[in-house]
Amino acid sequence: YLRSFTKDLFTSFEEKTIVAQGEVISTNMLVNYLQEIGVKAVLLDALDFMRTDKNNEPDMAFIRENLTRLMDENQGYQIYITQGFICKNAYGETDNLLRGGSDYTASLVGAALPADEIQIWTDIDGMHNNDPRVVDKTEAVRQLNFEEAAELAYFGAKILHPTCVQPAKYAGIPVRLKNTMDPDAEGTIINNDVLHGKIKAIAAKEKITAIKIKSSRMLLATGFLRKVFEIFESYQTPIDMIVTSEVGVSMSIDNDSHLNEIVDELKKYGTVTVDTDMCIVCVVGDLDWNNVGFETLVTDAMKNIPVRMISYGGSNYNISFLIKEEDKQRALQSLSDTLFKA
Repeated sequence: YLRSFTKDLFTSFEEKTIVAQGEVISTNMLVNYLQEIGVKAVLLDALDFMRTDKNNEPDMAFIRENLTRLMDENQGYQIYITQGFICKNAYGETDNLLRGGSDYTASLVGAALPADEIQIWTDIDGMHNNDPRVVDKTEAVRQLNFEEAAELAYFGAKILHPTCVQPAKYAGIPVRLKNTMDPDAEGTIINNDVLHGKIKAIAAKEKITAIKIKSSRMLLATGFLRKVFEIFESYQTPIDMIVTSEVGVSMSIDNDSHLNEIVDELKKYGTVTVDTDMCIVCVVGDLDWNNVGFETLVTDAMKNIPVRMISYGGSNYNISFLIKEEDKQRALQSLSDTLFKA
């Protein structure tokens, strides 16, 4: 409510400054409470070390230098507390790390220190092998490769934001997902290990729009796909899935804010068809082509589900299906029954 209210009254800079106060106030309250009960705690203000560059990407050199300085100046404490989500931008203004920013902060801090392990505490026992909200008897996955975790996070696993994985992956620091309500539960460890021949989990991403452009000009032509991609780039609309044939290309997007403009421009190059209310279901694990037979297993589980697109080969960790949203629950349950209960 506060965010929608401030958008109507304040500039973007003023809005971000106001939104940041929740983190500032809550962390000050927590560190004061800990000090009152005898815990040697200190607050390191995120605005003193967390900064983005002119491309709105984390400025890792600045973060590492200033966080190291603050840690050196505050040695001997039991607990170090900082804010998640908030930062300064390249111009010294209060800004934020956008959606998933608190997990992202943890990963950036862990990579900058560097830490032995990064822990993300949430309300579920690690990342599950399917969506527990719609599928019966899901189980926590005890280990994931960084690539597998990134695929699952991007394609719908709510426990972890995709951006959180990258700093830890580059720094080679494992990430552990833990349950606040059950601290003794094992949770999920994310690291560089690969379990060969193992299918790990299934995730789904809703509110997807499929766009197909069919054109005879694509046949044996060079530059056609570049022109198509440039249209999406000009409207800052990422593509999730893409499949091609001799005279057509189908793509899916999860941001339809410029759909009408994109379709109008695509019509210059061919016949355009749009399908809305779609859903991407992805199966994640060691799906290297040497893992013979997994494609048959996965497609067999989808034999009663109408499929609009299939994407495989762009990654060794993911095979994706584009289906109607109304078929999501049936698809997830069927995949679980086939892949994990056989």
